[in-house]
Amino acid sequence: MLLRRRRVAVPDAVERLVGLQAQVPRDPYVALWSRLDRFRPEQLADLLAERRAVRMGLLRATLHLVTARDALSLRPILEPVMQRTLYGQSPFGRALDGLDVDELKAFATRLLDEQPRTRAELVPLLGERWPDHDAADLSYAATYLLPLVQVTPRGIWGTKGRSAFATVEHWLGRPFEETATPDEMVLRYLVAFGPPTPGDVRSWSALGGMRDVLERLRPRLRTFRDERGRELFDVPGGPLPDPATAAPVRFLPEYDNVLLGHDDRSRIVSPDAKGWAEIGWGMALVDGFTAARWRMERAEDPATLRVEPFRTFTRDEWANVTDEGGRLLAFLAPDDASREVRFQPFGRA
Repeated sequence: MLLRRRRVAVPDAVERLVGLQAQVPRDPYVALWSRLDRFRPEQLADLLAERRAVRMGLLRATLHLVTARDALSLRPILEPVMQRTLYGQSPFGRALDGLDVDELKAFATRLLDEQPRTRAELVPLLGERWPDHDAADLSYAATYLLPLVQVTPRGIWGTKGRSAFATVEHWLGRPFEETATPDEMVLRYLVAFGPPTPGDVRSWSALGGMRDVLERLRPRLRTFRDERGRELFDVPGGPLPDPATAAPVRFLPEYDNVLLGHDDRSRIVSPDAKGWAEIGWGMALVDGFTAARWRMERAEDPATLRVEPFRTFTRDEWANVTDEGGRLLAFLAPDDASREVRFQPFGRA
């Protein structure tokens, strides 16, 4: 949905993209603004407020915004990712040595079903129960061990809220869909981001066994070879635009799965995109490739969209980035009396 904005219902768009990166609460709104025609932030905010969408740890064990239906079907599939991240990639798994993990899960579940709590609010309660363990580490471990959502008002456009958690089933009032399989999830990934290699699917999900899943799906798929001879998988009828197709300027949020959803990111991240993954910056696409980074600055008047190109723009590119950046700034700062798109050399403070 980046070649042209679509008239798609917001829940359908969220599911078509298999969730939206949501570490930064504003990011899902920017992601949809860049993809949907006439998108209004309250369309997504209402989904969260009505518990028809949630923010929770999923793909790559990172925070994503998904519909309630996907929360209940995807989280069981991605349980191995959460466990591997806890025990293999985070420092918090060590805090569980000598502790009954099932007892911790049951105790933390009771606490979070009583009322949503932040990690800081869990610390004294966990410390009282397990005084010989680091309670802060236990609070973090619990957020990997349990299927949790970050509750509203955090994540709702124009509001601020503490980072408090509740169990998914308690928050949504429904049980998990235990029959879900990774095959359907992978098919949805192909529709949104294909054609990929098995390594691309693994990088997107952090779930192992993706080559086996694609082999099971092979009778339902079509395959290609890329310029390097690698086999790519796709769904029948998946769009393959002509390479000469012009792609409009698009501003992506700080985290977006179109950037992070492949092992080979050269399909969209240009070689000159230094510092493209630096925290605090979104990406601007010019003709389908990362060409600049951006962030909004409001410490002074006017509200400013700071754009730092990775390369020299043509006159038309400069004008198109300015125009689209102005529209983004109007979306992000609608009440500001004055707004400005400001270009600066890359990396200049």
